[in-house]
Amino acid sequence: MQPTPTCHFESALNEKPPMSESHHPTAPEDRISFSRKLAYGCGAFTNNLLAAASGNMMIVLNLGYGMNPALVGLLSGLPRLVDAVTDPVMGYVSDHTRSRWGRRRPYIMMGAILAGLSFTVLWQLPQGQTELFYFWFFLIGSLLFFLAYTVFATPWVALGYELTPDYHERTRLMGVQNFIGQTAYLISPWFLWFMELDRFDNLREGASTLAILVALVCITVGVLPAILLRERHAGSPQDINTAFRSNWHRVLLEIVNFLNGFLQTLKSTEFLKLCGATFLVFNGFQLIGGFQTYVVIYYVFGGDRGEAVEYLGLFGAISAAATFAVVAFTAWLGTVIGKRQAFFLCISISIIGYGLKWWCYDPDNPLLLLLPAPLLAFGLGSLFTLMPSMVADVCDLDELNTGERREGMYGSIFWWVVKLGMGVALAAGGFLLNLTGFDVEFGGNQSEHTLFLMRIFDVVIPMLTSVVAILLVASYSITEERAHTIRTEIDARRKVDS
Repeated sequence: MQPTPTCHFESALNEKPPMSESHHPTAPEDRISFSRKLAYGCGAFTNNLLAAASGNMMIVLNLGYGMNPALVGLLSGLPRLVDAVTDPVMGYVSDHTRSRWGRRRPYIMMGAILAGLSFTVLWQLPQGQTELFYFWFFLIGSLLFFLAYTVFATPWVALGYELTPDYHERTRLMGVQNFIGQTAYLISPWFLWFMELDRFDNLREGASTLAILVALVCITVGVLPAILLRERHAGSPQDINTAFRSNWHRVLLEIVNFLNGFLQTLKSTEFLKLCGATFLVFNGFQLIGGFQTYVVIYYVFGGDRGEAVEYLGLFGAISAAATFAVVAFTAWLGTVIGKRQAFFLCISISIIGYGLKWWCYDPDNPLLLLLPAPLLAFGLGSLFTLMPSMVADVCDLDELNTGERREGMYGSIFWWVVKLGMGVALAAGGFLLNLTGFDVEFGGNQSEHTLFLMRIFDVVIPMLTSVVAILLVASYSITEERAHTIRTEIDARRKVDS
C-alpha cells in the first residue's frame, strides 16, 4: 500500500541531517508524536483561517458597502492597536494561571468558541445604513472579535513553544503546524469568488453567509488542541486566579510584575530581531495583498471582476499548494544548514518572485500571473516555520538569564507584531490606494498613472521589506551549538534547584 502524503511529510521532517560536530541528536523523550503535532496544527488552521477571513473579507466594505478605502484601512488597523495591550496581558495571564486543566488549555477552548461567535455577528450588518454607521458598527464588533481571538491565539502559541525543549524537534513541530495551517490559505483565496456567487443577491449577503461558515469551522477545529494536548510545564509559582481574588495591594503587585515581565521581554535583542524581521516580511506581503487584487481586476482584466476572481482564486490556490512543499523543505533545511541560513535562502527566493510579477501582469496573457506564485510561497512558508522555532530558543535563553518561563509573554508580543503588521498593511494599503488615484466609481476606466502606481507598489514594497529583514536576521546569534549549551546549563540548574 502506498504511504499517504502525511506520512511522507512526517518522514521527511524526521530524516536525520548530515551529522557533524554542530549537530545534536534529538532524545526520544524530547520527540513529539505525530498525532500530537497534528493536534497542535489544528490550532494553526483555526488561527490562519480567522486571520485570512478577517483580512480578505475587508474588501466587501469597499466593493459591497461603498466605504472609502481609507476608512476600511482604519478598520483594519485600529483593532491591532488595542492588541498591543490585550495580547501581552493575555500572555501574562496564561503564564501565571494554574488550574486542573493547565495554564493554556482553558483559554484555547473558550477563545475558539468566542472568536467564532463574534466573527459571525461582525458580518451581520444591517441594511440601508450610512457609511458612518457601518464604520462604528464594524469597529466595535472588530474590537470584540480580536479580543476573543487573542484569548485563543496567545495561549495556543505559548503551548507550542513549550511542547519540546529540543532545537530540531521545535522546527519539526512548527513545520507540521504550519503545513496544516496552510490549508486555510487553500480556502481563503476563494472567499471573494464564493461571495460573488449568483445564489446570493449581492456581495453583502455572501459575506454574511461566509462568516457563519468560517465560524462553525473555527469553533469545531479550534477546540481540538485544548482537548487532545497536555502541557509540559507546571503552572507558575504565582497564581493569577488567586491574585485577583485578593486585595488591591495584590492586584497592584500583579500589574507591577506584568510591566516588569513585559519590559524584560523587550530587552532581548535576539527576540527583537526576530520580531522586526517578521514584521517586515509579513507586512510587505500583506500590504500588497490588497493591491494585487486591484491590479488583477483593473489592470489585467480591465475591471471585469467575474473573470478576475477566478484567476485570483487560482493564484492563491497555487501559492498555498506550493507553500506545503516549502514548509516541508524549510523544516528539513533548517536542521541541515541552520535556521538562520534557511531563512536567508527562502526569503531571497521570494524576493525573486516579487520582482517577476512586474512582467507577469500581462493583460494579453493572464495566465502569466500564476508564474510567480510558487516563488512567493517561500516567503510566508519559511517565515512561520522558522520564526516560531527560533522564538522558542529565545525563551530558553530568557530562562537562563532570568530563571522564569515566559512563553506566553514572548508569544503574545511576537504574534501581536504579526497582527500589527497585518493591521498596518491593510490600513496603509487603503491610503496608498487613494494615493494612486483609484476610484471604484470609475470601474475599468482607471487612469494609466493609477494602474502604474498600483503595480509599482505591488512589486517594490515587499522586495525592500524582505531585504531589510534579511539584514536583521544576519546578526541573530542563537545557533544550534549555542542552543544546546543553553539547555545544558538550564537542566543543570534545575537539578540543583530540585
